[in-house]
Amino acid sequence: MLKKLFNRKRSDTPVIDRNIIPQHVAIIMDGNGRWAKRRGMPRSMGHRAGAEVLKEIVMAADEIGIRALTVYGFSTENWKRPEQEVSLLMSLIKEYLNNNVKYMHEHNVRIRFIGFIGGLSEDLQKIIQDAELLTQNNTGLTLQLAINYGGRDEIIRTIRDIVKSVADGVITMDKITEEYVSSQLFTKEFSDVDLLIRPSSDFRISNFLLWQLAYAEFWFTDLHWPDFTKETLLEAVAAYQKRERRFGGLCDEE
Repeated sequence: MLKKLFNRKRSDTPVIDRNIIPQHVAIIMDGNGRWAKRRGMPRSMGHRAGAEVLKEIVMAADEIGIRALTVYGFSTENWKRPEQEVSLLMSLIKEYLNNNVKYMHEHNVRIRFIGFIGGLSEDLQKIIQDAELLTQNNTGLTLQLAINYGGRDEIIRTIRDIVKSVADGVITMDKITEEYVSSQLFTKEFSDVDLLIRPSSDFRISNFLLWQLAYAEFWFTDLHWPDFTKETLLEAVAAYQKRERRFGGLCDEE
């Protein structure tokens, strides 16, 4: 039923080079509430529509060869929203996982969760644990769901862990390198982001993956997340492929 409400415009499929695929893509799934408001619907309908879109995008990302997709599901700041909306978002996360984990597993997708999972309800923690356990040996795309996640919170927790490791004699100060810090973050094996996508006309990163976005390419669109399609993802990847990533160096013309 929700799909009839999307009214999404599909343009010609962009042509991409399969040899230059961003390995780690991050998405801030924004605009659910605004999408619903424009249609005279409650915000809850927007969040539900956004959850439906995620499944399509995960499959599309896996199809084109993206190795890791990290999506912002619920931030540490989202607790400030009205209690009713927070409760709805938590229910939607549970519903999404209950309805889609088996499907993801059958399609060889590995599911990981990043954020302070200990701050969530016990039943949601159990669902998260079961999803990670079921899919841990899958070799396709890794879907990293950021739930109760904040970039600053992640860095603070990592600093505390490193300080404790030094105090306990596990490591010495000279062992603290960029590589070591990356290995201690929630994202671990997929630390550096190649491409950040943000829908809904906002131009900020909203405390998302602050360390990991150091050299990421950013791509923005006016589309709200529920209107996001496989073609939109391909458009973002095509734009990424036209960029010259210098990582602080010079391009050939300079």
